[in-house]
Amino acid sequence: MEFIDIYSIALLVILGCMTILWLVSLWLKNSSIVDIFWGTGFVIANWIYFILAPDGFPLRKWLIGILVTIWGLRLSFHILRRNWGKPEDFRYQVWRKEAGTRWWWLSFFRVFLLQGILMWIISAPLLAAQRGVKPAHLIPFDFLGIAIWGIGFFFEAVGDLQLARFKADPTNKGKVMDRGVWRFTRHPNYFGDSGQWWGYYLIAAFAGGGWTIFSPILMTLFLLRVSGVALLEKTMEKRPGYQEYIEKTSAFLPWFPRKK
Repeated sequence: MEFIDIYSIALLVILGCMTILWLVSLWLKNSSIVDIFWGTGFVIANWIYFILAPDGFPLRKWLIGILVTIWGLRLSFHILRRNWGKPEDFRYQVWRKEAGTRWWWLSFFRVFLLQGILMWIISAPLLAAQRGVKPAHLIPFDFLGIAIWGIGFFFEAVGDLQLARFKADPTNKGKVMDRGVWRFTRHPNYFGDSGQWWGYYLIAAFAGGGWTIFSPILMTLFLLRVSGVALLEKTMEKRPGYQEYIEKTSAFLPWFPRKK
């Protein structure tokens, strides 16, 4: 099958999943469930690509498939555990209040359809890596991609774990997390997420998918400017001690803490 044919099938499946998720959100009165599906959606897209692109180099197909599955399922499980028993995320609460009685249908376009299309666009390197026939062996850039993915996974997974433990300790209430990997970047989870997508891209690029560079760029910009760093900084900037944390800690790329 041609790239566009496989890519289109994945779009239909993703939109179908998002529609079902939207209906569930109406029943639960909670649009936050879309965040839980974000990582799993990429896993589903990846294995559609795996099945429908049988001619790709098998070892590279399994490599990208395993990396995406580890990343996506861990992320979904983390968000599920973090959100369990809690009210709808404040972002969706604000939108729900602004939309009023229109939110039931507006949420489909503003939340579920939008994220589904973004997911589909960003997943392009996964298909490019799956379809790549040559080189029919792993090359140094594949291993470099794995290394970059591994660094990203470390910062994201360890950052999430350290923050969860920090918040679970009542003595830390009102304090700023500046320990562990959080000493080197104010947003290790977002940096790690971005790094993993650059790793996927590097693997895909040398299998004929160099043109999919828009994917890691879009993911990085999304994390920096839309739903990640920029949004969280606005909610944290007035917290006691956060300005001091800003002064000594890199915003995104990990680096040693600055001295006053």
